[in-house]
Parts: sequence; structure tokens; C-alpha cells
Amino acid sequence: MDANAVGRLAEASVLVVGDVMLDRFVEGRVTRVSREAPVPVLKFGATRAFPGGASNVAANVLAYEGAVTLVGLVGADAAAEELAALCRAFPRMSERLVADPSRPTTVKTRYLSGWHQLLCIDAEDTRPAAPDVRDRLVAAARAALSESGALVISDYARGALDETSIAALIAAARDAGKPVVVDPRKADPAAYAGATIVTPNSEEMTAFTGIRADSDEAAEAACRVVLERVALDAVLLTRGADGMTLMARDAAAPLHVRAETHRVFDVTGAGDTVVATLAAAIAGGAPLADAVRLANIAAGIVVAKPGTATVRPQELAHALGAGLGDGIVEPADAAERIATWKAQGLKVGFTNGVFDLLHRGHLHSIEQASRRVDRLVVGVNSDASVRRLKGPERPVQDQGTRAAVLAALRAVDLVTVFDEDTPETLIQTLIPDMLFKGADYSGQIIPGQRFVEAHGGSVTLLPLLEGHSTTRTVGKVRGETPS
Repeated sequence: MDANAVGRLAEASVLVVGDVMLDRFVEGRVTRVSREAPVPVLKFGATRAFPGGASNVAANVLAYEGAVTLVGLVGADAAAEELAALCRAFPRMSERLVADPSRPTTVKTRYLSGWHQLLCIDAEDTRPAAPDVRDRLVAAARAALSESGALVISDYARGALDETSIAALIAAARDAGKPVVVDPRKADPAAYAGATIVTPNSEEMTAFTGIRADSDEAAEAACRVVLERVALDAVLLTRGADGMTLMARDAAAPLHVRAETHRVFDVTGAGDTVVATLAAAIAGGAPLADAVRLANIAAGIVVAKPGTATVRPQELAHALGAGLGDGIVEPADAAERIATWKAQGLKVGFTNGVFDLLHRGHLHSIEQASRRVDRLVVGVNSDASVRRLKGPERPVQDQGTRAAVLAALRAVDLVTVFDEDTPETLIQTLIPDMLFKGADYSGQIIPGQRFVEAHGGSVTLLPLLEGHSTTRTVGKVRGETPS
């Protein structure tokens, strides 16, 4: 694969058309069972909202720093206003939402205890859009085609798209010379005739063909059946833990790509990540096989995250073994990058430490912090400050090595080195939204805490893994502590 493939995702301009929705997460903790019925009682903690459905496809493209025009169907209600506000927070998104006062905006509300989903409630009207509404949606999409490098049809079967509007969209894109990527929900793949590529999952493929694609051979057979029946350039079958199978019309053999993840945390929105990555890569000029490989890697990253999530360019680069030092910057450059992220509506977290010999406890804390924010910045003590804090024999590894190791972690977006004994001055320069420290700081005033809270941010103490300590590890190596 071209080493510059990830970087070119930022050059992509993608038109996303389909079923937009608001993903709402009600978070809390289950502390007891109700006395009224054998159901858990959720102690409310917070509510978060994200663009969902087709708008999550758009958010995934934007996470790669690409540009998006989003066309979708909403109601004339508060949820539509909330979704539009979320979309407008992205500088590189142009939202062209078509309002239909006769229907509500689709809202999916998930209730979570910790990261465990207890219940999902769908508020929606799945009736097909009226002809005049459908025509307005297609017209809005046609107007944006000339500025886009690819079209994504995100069909969630929520009423925005029917066979007529899909055919009109595909024909317009073909006339404009634009590739079309389809995330399908219709029972008959013929609804997507003329598309460049459709991306059914295993369940959808079984509905299409009657073939259970539980092996490479069965996956190939199912893809060939679809290509025989429908005028498509290619079919990408997403097979969950078994990876993906790409069958192109002009290819003699399929491409089987194995899944890249070893841990599945939450599959919410994984299909959105696949089509977004696929479309952005194709729009950026990547060959179809390379676009599929990138999409497969992105899927492996996103299913390891809770909730509706996106993939960052650095995460993709790390997974490809590239750009391992790209995330180390000076504090002033870090502040500029953070300001850009915050302007995009992203939540930025900060943590710090010496990180002399990176151990499992460090990894646990960094992973926990990363899951709570959109971008995580890590401050690293300079060699001089470590010597002042821990003595002349520390650090074991120099600041460049320590920073490079942290920057290579998928959960870390940016690393910067500070020379003071505490990160107070650095925090005032960066102005993060969230400050993270270990639970051993409980009851103490954390450096930077008052500043972060005064600027509307928050402080979170992360649980520690017992038995993991750099000082103890160094002592073992030097024979100073028992093994």
C-alpha cells in the first residue's frame, strides 16, 4: 500500500446522502434493582449526543480531516436543530438537511451503565418520504456533486431513500463521473444498480442471495451471485471477525482481507467507518484494493472503542507502521493543534508523566483517558525535570525516546515535552477540556486543576493497576528489589 494513502484522506471531498439521525447516550451507573419490578435502576450521570447514521459517515470522513457535504432528511423539531448544531460545529462540513414537518427526526437513545448498553430506544418514522420531499433531497445532492470526489449512499431504511431516489442519485453521480459507495439496507440489491461498490454485511448478503457466507468460498460465491444479477463494479462483503471479501467485476479472483482487531468492544457505527474510509480513499485516488485494506484497518480500530466513534489519521498511520514520530510537537504547536480540534467541536484531554519505562499500568491509564475524549495529548517531563524530581540516575530513557514510544501508541494523538517540575504552565498553554491523573491523587489538588475547571473543563481520576511501577521495575533491574 502507498505510504501516503492515509495522508491523502485529508484531501478527499465526499458527498454523503441518506438517513441522518441523532445518537443520544444516557450514561450512569446501575447501583441496585428496582423494588417495583426486576429491572436495574440507572443512576443518571450525563447525556451525550452525536451525529448518527449517515451523519456518522460524514463525521468519520471529517475525522480524517476531509471535507463533507451531508444531505439528509429531518423533521421540523428540536432534535433536528440539535443535529444541525452538531453538524455546524465541523468547519469542513456543509450540511443540507431537508426538513419534513410531517415526520420526526430519527433519534436513537442508548442507556449505558459504564460502557454496558442496557437499552436502546428508537424514535422514528420509517415511512418513505413523500415525492416532493424526495425530490428536494435529490436536488440538494445533485447541486453538491460537482464539488465532491465520491458519493456515499447511506441507506438505513429510515424512509429518506427509496428505489426511485437511489436510482436518481446513482445516475447523477455516474453522469458526473463520480464513484458511488453504497451501504445497503434494501432487500433487493437491484435497487443499487449502477453503483461502483456496495458493502453488505453477512446478514444482508444472506438476504440478497440466500447464501450463508461463513467461509471464503461461500463469500466469493455470494459476491459472484450479486454481480451476476446486478450491474455493479464491485461488492465488498464485510464479515465481522472474519474480515472482508472484495469481488470486483473485472477481477479473476476475490481479495480476502483478514480482520485487524483482537478485541471487539462495541460494533456501533462500524459500517459507517468502513464506507467513510472506503469513499475517502477512493476520492483521494487510492486503488480499490488499497481502499478496502484501509477500511478494514479502520474497522478494527473503531470496534475497540465504546459508542459511536471515529478513527483518527494517526491511528491509521500507526496501524500501518507509519508516522510513528509525527505526533511529537513543541508546546506552542500543540496549543495551535488543540485550538483547531476544539474549533471542530472535539473534546481534548490531557495527561502527563515521566513514562520512563512504559508498563501495563501506563497503558491502562492512557487507554482509559483516550476513551473519554476525542483527542488525547500527553505531556512528558524533560530529562532535566526528571533528574530534579527523581535524582541523577533517572531517567533511564532520554526524553526523545520516551516521547517517541508514547507517540507510537494508537490512543495518543499528540505528545509534547515540558521542562518545569509540574505541567501547570503547559496546561495553561494548551487549555484542555479534561485533565486526567491517577487515582493515587485522590484528595489532592492536581497541578492545573483550578485552571482547567475555571475554563469550564473537568478533572478525572483514573483507576490504577496494582503492582505496576517504573520505580519498582528499575529496582528489579538493578537488583534492589525482590522479583
